This record gives sequence, structure tokens and C-alpha cells, in this order.
Amino acid sequence: MKQLALLLLVLFTACSTPKDQLHKFSGATMGTTYNVVYAGELQEGLQAGVDSMLVLVNASLSTYIPTSTISRFNQAENSAWADEMVKINFEKAVAIWQHTDGAFDPTVGPLVNAWGFGFQKMQGNVDSARIDSLLPLVGLAQVQLRGDSLYKAKPGIILDFSAIAKGYGVDVVALYLESQGVKNYIVEIGGELRAAGEKAPSFKWIAGIEKPIYDQSGQQRELQMTVPLANKSMATSGNYRNFYEKDGKKYAHTIHPKTGYPSESNLLSASVVANDCMTADGYATAFMVMGFDAARSLVEATNELEAVFLYSDSTGAMQEYISPGLTKIVKQP
Repeated sequence: MKQLALLLLVLFTACSTPKDQLHKFSGATMGTTYNVVYAGELQEGLQAGVDSMLVLVNASLSTYIPTSTISRFNQAENSAWADEMVKINFEKAVAIWQHTDGAFDPTVGPLVNAWGFGFQKMQGNVDSARIDSLLPLVGLAQVQLRGDSLYKAKPGIILDFSAIAKGYGVDVVALYLESQGVKNYIVEIGGELRAAGEKAPSFKWIAGIEKPIYDQSGQQRELQMTVPLANKSMATSGNYRNFYEKDGKKYAHTIHPKTGYPSESNLLSASVVANDCMTADGYATAFMVMGFDAARSLVEATNELEAVFLYSDSTGAMQEYISPGLTKIVKQP
């Protein structure tokens, strides 16, 4: 499970809009929380509709629900039916997998589980023999979508869309809000964001990026910079909360799908801005695997992506990279 590095400042900062014109509601989903803030007239029943949409997302994509569509595929020997949500996530995963040369790979689940970060508990020690036995199950090329069914090349291959599912959930909620006539809103699930319109006339929705501090409790939080979001989405991935220590060594939750071991990337956190949150979510994960140099090259070669990277230089000091499209709008606290 990805640990995020976003502070949703919009929920806690003042606004010049009258209080009766700014509305908030929240709930639980995907093992975390969601928040919705929208400007305009109060709409009764909006939260009930959002909750219903998120129930459908979980029923399709949750690896923790044994009867979900994705769980049925994971339990199958050869193939299983794929609903529309699984198809959308699979096709997006393939696109990001191809664009990142395999750094993003939702079949990495057996390795994530083996290291103790997945939906199954770690059993026994992880050694090179065990990694070698699991690597043949990893590789998105071994899964194919044909019509309404997903096929796997061998039993034991599983799909885990957790690296894009929260972003997808954000997009589903955002599209639902728009279908109900809401034009000015921000949606957040577990730190992943999508914003449309404005918080108030001339007031943009604002998100914050945390300073990466190794703290599993999440109590030590310090703001690094803020980013205004105008009809954009933002997702952040980092290894400084979801990790464990054993024999004096830190093991991070981001597993490299090609080596089978926790990534030792020099990236401390990757915040990605894109049109939709599922895309931002997937690339943030991939960049943590790729490392700073490769991630920067890909961002600067891709018009649809902007990013903020916090990384360690050769001396161990933290450095910032802000892609060209964000340099004029990102602000330091």
C-alpha cells in the first residue's frame, strides 16, 4: 500500500466565501478516508451518492474483499470475468507499464505480499531463493484482456491495482459530482486529489506537499511547499511512512518489479500533476521505482505530466526538482 505525502490544506484554511456556500463531507473507503469540498448551493443526498459510487469501486477493485471482481481473477487458475472498472484500470496500467519500461507493474503483488506490504501477511523470511521463485509470476505481459475476460499465463499471477485504485476512486467521485451539476470542488482519497473550478472567485484550491520525514506514526508533519490545482489532479508517493526495520536496515514498501527487492531509489517523494488522478497516481508509484534521473527525463518528455520531486543528492542532502510547468505557481511556506 502506497504511503502518500499530501496535506489537504483546503480543508483547514479560511476562505472568503460565505460559510453557507462552502460544503464539506467525509467518510471511510479503501482502508483510508475521503473528503469532498464543494462551493455553491447545498445539495442534499450528495454524500449518499458518493458513498454508493465508492462501494462499487471497492466491489470491483479491492484485494481485501474476497468476492470482488479483481479477487475472483486472483483466485482463478486461468481466467475470470472483468467488469468495466477492472477493464479501465487494466488498460491504464498497461499504458503506464509500457511508458515506464515496466517500472509500474500491478502484477508485482506476490513480491509485495512476500515483503509484508500487501493484502496477505508475510510468511517466513524473504531470501534470494524465495524472490527467484516469485519473479516468474511478475510481468504484465503475462495478463491479457480479451473481450470481457482477463487471462493469466500461469496460476499464481495476481493483479493488484492499489497503486492506481485510489486515484481512480477520486476520478469516479469527481465525475459523479459533475453529473450532479457540481462545478467547483476538490476530492481527496488517502491524499490523492482532483480539483475543478475554484474554491471562491479568484481563490484556487490549494494542496500541500510534505517534507519527507521518516515517521511511521504520521505525527511528524512539516510542509515543504504548496501547489494550486486548477482543473487538475495530484498524487504523491513516498517511502518514508510505509516501511519497517529489521536487523538495522529499512525496508520500504515500493518493490522493484524487475529485481524483486524494495526499491533503493534516491527519490524521497514524487508528486505528480495530471489531468486525471488515476494517471497521476500510477506515475507517482512508477517514479519511486525509477529514481530521480529517469523520472525527470520522462516528465520533461511528456506534455501531460508535471511533477515535484524531493530527492537525495550524492552527499545525502535533500534537493527539490520542480518541472517547468509548475515553477511559477509552486510556493514555499
